[in-house]
Amino acid sequence: MTQKVAVLGTGKIGEALLSGMIRGGWAPSDLLVTARRPERAEQLRERYGVEAVGNKEAAASADTLILTVKPQDMGTLLDELAPHVPADRLVISGAAGVPTAFFEERLPGGTPVVRVMTNTPALVDEAMSVISAGTHATGRHLTRAEEIFATVGKTLRVPEAQQDAATALSGSGPAYFYFLVEAMTDAGILLGLPRDKAHDLIVQAAIGAAVMLRDSGEHPVKLRENVTSPAGTTINAIRELENHGVRAALIAALEAARDRSRELASGNG
Repeated sequence: MTQKVAVLGTGKIGEALLSGMIRGGWAPSDLLVTARRPERAEQLRERYGVEAVGNKEAAASADTLILTVKPQDMGTLLDELAPHVPADRLVISGAAGVPTAFFEERLPGGTPVVRVMTNTPALVDEAMSVISAGTHATGRHLTRAEEIFATVGKTLRVPEAQQDAATALSGSGPAYFYFLVEAMTDAGILLGLPRDKAHDLIVQAAIGAAVMLRDSGEHPVKLRENVTSPAGTTINAIRELENHGVRAALIAALEAARDRSRELASGNG
């Protein structure tokens, strides 16, 4: 890897990406980081052997800029960067709900922008990163973004119009599973199990189910049917889930997340 990459606003996800790139073959000397607090920048420098610089220096010297600051801070960052970003720089945004047009309006004309919605499993190299091209981004730019984000999980290209839906399903998705595990753990306690044992049982069931979904090639309906014997325990539980409208509630929840992503994109934060 010979091109310089700068991660700007290096928080948890930014650090996970930095670590993944180094494991994926990037030399620390080809990586730059910026951080709001000097002590954080020094911590990253010591931990990974990368160079910690200011935002302006990163914009001027790196070939690819990965912006990982919070959405509400992105406008301020772009105002700082714009005078120092050559039009051939690839700018990758990891800000939820912020469209590529927001960047294109604030950066030099023709700047290629790629929008990426990743999720917190990047911290354990199991991210799902959804990638979309802005007006000036080419296939080469998308491939570059994929090379970077593939170091912390899987990647998927979608048209930008589908990013809000992807945010609802994938960006927020881990939280839904944590919520489900929390509820099932409480149920296990109600049924008489100690909390730690209920937790271990549910987490391993979740991991096993996820691996089967990924590796078996079977439709989830088929996998569920394999567990659901006539007049058995599972079908009684599923009947109660249907009676309580769990499927409809999930659909409504995802629609609400999608709508909120659209609100953020329109500036109604």
